[in-house]
Amino acid sequence: MTIAPQRSDRPAGWISTGLSWQDGRAVLGAVSGTRVHERAVTPGAEVGWLLGGPRRCTGAWLAGATERTPCPHRAVIDPGAGATQCPACQSVDRGLALARDQILDDGRTYLLYLAWFGEGLLKVGLTAEQRGDSRLLEQGALAYAFTARGALPAVRRAELTVAASGMARERFKSRIKTDHWWAHGDAAHRRAVLTEARGRAHRLLDGHAVERLADRPVVDHVDRFGLAGGAPEAYQEVAGLADGAVLAGALRPPVGRHLFLDQPDGSGPLLLDTRRLTGWTLTPVTGRRSAGLTLEERVRPPEPDTQEALF
Repeated sequence: MTIAPQRSDRPAGWISTGLSWQDGRAVLGAVSGTRVHERAVTPGAEVGWLLGGPRRCTGAWLAGATERTPCPHRAVIDPGAGATQCPACQSVDRGLALARDQILDDGRTYLLYLAWFGEGLLKVGLTAEQRGDSRLLEQGALAYAFTARGALPAVRRAELTVAASGMARERFKSRIKTDHWWAHGDAAHRRAVLTEARGRAHRLLDGHAVERLADRPVVDHVDRFGLAGGAPEAYQEVAGLADGAVLAGALRPPVGRHLFLDQPDGSGPLLLDTRRLTGWTLTPVTGRRSAGLTLEERVRPPEPDTQEALF
């Protein structure tokens, strides 16, 4: 028997499932058993969360399910680990199975995309057509172009062909992406790079069983992410969370799954990768300052010296 998740407007004491993008909007999610709470991320909104441990597995997305299935073991996971699921839930998660090529075809139509994360950071990937650009928003793509369309096996082969050519990679680490938020050129440059790259990809895919998409527009997310002027000159990145920590501040526009929180004392914003928040029990608090966090200072690097030497 399947128990349908119940929606609730009471988020107190819920386990965070992090940030996702749904129909073009960023949403913070939390679960309690089969109940689900979702809150849209609104720039300027004040938030405050008290973190309670232990950090627990958030369950899995099962094949054919429309909601996350709770972890039956309520397994505890490492507070500092990148993984947000226990091994048992990882083994049955639909998304992970797709990423590991354990699902060869699920009957859905897929789109091949080229995504731009900064100069020299061109990524190739795929996403289910029904998800629109949610995957690109979640990854924090500064701009992207849908490039081809077809069944999963054909689009996956196309992805491997483009990656093998060396023109684009299948993944970049989060730190490499954030390093490029300070300087990312202008929209015309991003559009030109992606348009040229799509043309190259189409030549590589000659003979592949995919529909090549030449007339899809290049989509730019820089303004949407609030990065038109670049990232803040200096900020502190949350490098670790612990039981009893407090995260508080005013939200800036989300960048992928990252959130900037302006601090009320004027100490500069904090940057939170919301995947670190996943699995902690959150209790709303007001009038509290951020505390109990492991922070790493991030400062805009100096511009390269291009002046010619005299001697």
